[in-house]
Amino acid sequence: MKEPLRRAVLLFALLAVITGIVYPLAVTLIAGAAFPFPAHGSLVAGDDGRVIGSALIGRNFTAPFYFQGRPSATPVTAYNASHSGGSNLGPTNPVLLQQVAGRVQALREAGVADPLPADLVMASGSGLDPHISLDAALVQVPAVAKARGLPEEEVRALVMAEAVDSPFLGAYVNVLSLNLALDRKEGEHGAR
Repeated sequence: MKEPLRRAVLLFALLAVITGIVYPLAVTLIAGAAFPFPAHGSLVAGDDGRVIGSALIGRNFTAPFYFQGRPSATPVTAYNASHSGGSNLGPTNPVLLQQVAGRVQALREAGVADPLPADLVMASGSGLDPHISLDAALVQVPAVAKARGLPEEEVRALVMAEAVDSPFLGAYVNVLSLNLALDRKEGEHGAR
């Protein structure tokens, strides 16, 4: 009876080391070498080299001269990756209806006109979505162009240049990437 127990303990220890240490370490090292950008968080740096966000996690842009992203449902602070998750509020819940009404009002005050795509007023399932639909970006063009003092045609062309067309998701835009491109474009015209 002692020999089978000893073998079982040794096998358990060996498998624990392999699956708990060796395998995760090997996968981490290989992923870091083969795919450094996504393996290190898809971090995006500004023109000065400082990390300003991630291409995979939304950011809270509230200034009128920036495109607004999809609302976040994470508690405490918006786009808080440590609290990812939807609000789980049903479509007739008064709290959800109040949140949507507040988001619509904020967009109206920022100068965004009808029609408002759903992804501008409804949070995603994770609450961290960094993308908006092409329609959600285009509806914001007049307000952002006015706030920046740029021609609408230039801002619209920038949105189209940043758009990605997916056969499954349709056309979408990464908000951080779009706002960075907008800052660079305005840098060509002079600061605000």
